[in-house]
Amino acid sequence: MTALIRRAAGTLAAAGGAGLVYWSVALDDTQRTALSFEAFSRAMPLARLVDAESAHRLAVAALAARVAPKETRLDAPELSTTLFGRHLSNPLGLAAGFDKGAEAIPALFGLGFGLVEVGSITPKPQDGNPKPRVFRLTEHRAIINRYGFNSDGCAAAARRLATFRAENSLATATTAGATTTTTTSSSSTSTSSSLLGVNLGKNKLSTDSAADYAAGTEALAFFADYLVINVSSPNTPGLRGLQESAELTKLVRAVKDTLRTLEKDRGVQWVNGCPPPVVVKLAPDLNGEEIRNIARAAMRSGVDGLIVSNTTVSRPGGIADHERASEAGGLSGPPLMDLSTQTLREVYRATGGKIPIIGVGGVSSGRDAYRKIRAGASVVQLYTAFAYEGPALVPAIKEELAACLRSDGYESVADAVGADYREKKSGGRRRRST
Repeated sequence: MTALIRRAAGTLAAAGGAGLVYWSVALDDTQRTALSFEAFSRAMPLARLVDAESAHRLAVAALAARVAPKETRLDAPELSTTLFGRHLSNPLGLAAGFDKGAEAIPALFGLGFGLVEVGSITPKPQDGNPKPRVFRLTEHRAIINRYGFNSDGCAAAARRLATFRAENSLATATTAGATTTTTTSSSSTSTSSSLLGVNLGKNKLSTDSAADYAAGTEALAFFADYLVINVSSPNTPGLRGLQESAELTKLVRAVKDTLRTLEKDRGVQWVNGCPPPVVVKLAPDLNGEEIRNIARAAMRSGVDGLIVSNTTVSRPGGIADHERASEAGGLSGPPLMDLSTQTLREVYRATGGKIPIIGVGGVSSGRDAYRKIRAGASVVQLYTAFAYEGPALVPAIKEELAACLRSDGYESVADAVGADYREKKSGGRRRRST
């Protein structure tokens, strides 16, 4: 089946691009790049001729085979920013869930994302929930999924990540007196201006959650620019209960202890002088008290960042009347935008802006990304809109986001982070760059 999908991916790409070759020879590099992105996005409706999960696998297979456009245009200077002390050429990322097995990293960075997050990856391989488990709500540009952490496991992911790092000639790490080409640094990435995140999950039948996240850390921390503890998928029984303060503190301690052990007992010398930042991914379905408790636990346990948010189990607005509304699973796409952004805003307020936040949930335009940033996100991620619209959405979002920043007088993304919170505190006075 995988081979068939890969052959179909090549055929699909050829059909989308062959007719444009003649016209492209008369164009400059910028025009050719724009044309190639548009060609691939125009082929996206063909993916909807198959079911949603097959379309997902087809897209990943095509990207893994590097059948994809490649961004050659420079990002607007306003989009330059930092996360965890690292420079990014733009703040737009791809969320976990798309490339679950770390198969397509080079092509995804080639599309122009500032950060790419792979996973969730569980310690042992597992199939996830029974099919069908992914459903389109096309008129809402939304998806309901109950994948359930389907994963090839850490060993397979580690092999792919090691290959990616080696191919990109990244930094060299010194371990136990020996030099290796496998990186062990939170400062190693696909380029000097992008970040690779590794999202960790737990196995469904595991009885020791902390041990699972520690095992994922031990296997994959070497390759990550940041690590994500995913405790917010609605599709693994009991997982969201790990967001409770005591449980969350226990998980973060297990991950951080593992990172210290890698350094102390195995002699890992982190290239950047410290291990990869540890980030926790939260659900949008949290009340005010839960958010405040999580914020306190995150700050006490030394969490380096938060992702807000995962999919929702609620069915807001017109979704409740949709024929697929009763399907179990998490809802993503534009109907999640308001809820996830409000949760982000509350998390930013609860943490006082002291912990970087990655904003995700419902982003489908540059204006959506700007809303997340103003609400408190340092960077933003998308997934569902990318699945519907294809590669051309990436440069379109970046262009519109840059225009939003310029329109409000911000010289950089960092200037706009948390602007809504600051304006509310100052009685509505807008802070502009000087």
